[in-house]
Amino acid sequence: MSTAKKTKNIFIDGPITPERIATSIAHHQAKTDIGAHDIFLGQVRADTIEGKVVAAIDYSAHADMANAVMDAIREDTFTNYPITCMHVFHSLGTVKAGELCLFVFTSSAHRNTCMDATRYVVERIKKELPVFGKELFPDSTHVWKQNN
Repeated sequence: MSTAKKTKNIFIDGPITPERIATSIAHHQAKTDIGAHDIFLGQVRADTIEGKVVAAIDYSAHADMANAVMDAIREDTFTNYPITCMHVFHSLGTVKAGELCLFVFTSSAHRNTCMDATRYVVERIKKELPVFGKELFPDSTHVWKQNN
């Protein structure tokens, strides 16, 4: 019998809905050892680039590789922060300006722990996850997104 841990898939097609976020939060009501939650929501901005306004971002990824990287980030986070749980979702496909594309949710006994853990996870995702965003303009042109 294999004891290999299954890699979690963090990707969903299209934008992250408020219903998905509400469901994640609601599932934690029975966990009475939790005293705090922290949430980061990444939203597509209608940036102006070279005089054109971004209408959407088309996200693509090397999903297997990205999920493996996310597993390493998850393990490091649980090692470095005494959090109770963590959930991460990232969009693939087209997400319009104003819609959500990244959801990071951590829980712990105390607020500072989960707030620090959330920031750590988001920064690692932005630096390390092989996810690519093509910023789409209304005139059917695009540029590749650069994370700062």
